[in-house]
Amino acid sequence: MHLMEQLAERLKGLSDPTRLRLLALLDCGELCICDLMEALSLPQSKVSRHMSFLKKSGWVTSHRKGKWVYYTLADPDDQLQVAILTTLREYLPNLAVGAEDHERLKQYLKIKNADSCG
Repeated sequence: MHLMEQLAERLKGLSDPTRLRLLALLDCGELCICDLMEALSLPQSKVSRHMSFLKKSGWVTSHRKGKWVYYTLADPDDQLQVAILTTLREYLPNLAVGAEDHERLKQYLKIKNADSCG
């Protein structure tokens, strides 16, 4: 793929508010679909679709542990991706919706870890 096409695909990955919210949550570390569903109050199908798009566009990676798939932010491939990710890390946590997402995730993980599920 030509570099300009690759850049366009990577930027398309950021062209949806839900995907930006998912990236902000993944800055906290490795998460599974159930964690992301709870934090965003979205159905599994929608979260999975967005995660697939983020993976295809090079923003996240995944691996399987048993029956669960876990996602993390991808290591940036180039300086532009580093710059964009740095900017997003500075900007997204300051948005009210981002703070709400993080609080829901934090509360859910407390309960999940106390129940030792997943």
